[in-house]
Parts: sequence; structure tokens; C-alpha cells
Amino acid sequence: MPKKKAFALRINEDMLKAIEKWAADEFRSTNGQIEWMLMQSLKNENRDPKTKKEKE
Repeated sequence: MPKKKAFALRINEDMLKAIEKWAADEFRSTNGQIEWMLMQSLKNENRDPKTKKEKE
């Protein structure tokens, strides 16, 4: 499993409330929802991180 790094995120209160609701609807944590959203965006733009095996 990839190593995770913590960092602070400033986000609009209304946007955070919307993400929290979406996360609850999907049975995810807010953090998990944000990670999922970011990964979907990366995949849509063909910029998703490669695994070590894919890099070789």
C-alpha cells in the first residue's frame, strides 16, 4: 500500500458540507471521499500515479 502523507487543506465551508454529505451517501469518510474524487480526476486526465511495476 502506498505511503500516505498528511497535509492541511483549506476549503470553502459549503463545499466541505457537500463533500461530507456525498461521503456519507457513499459510506466513506470525508477524507476517503476526497481521495476518491482526486483519483477519479487524475484517471480522467490520464495522470493517475503508476505503481512500481508499471514504472519498470
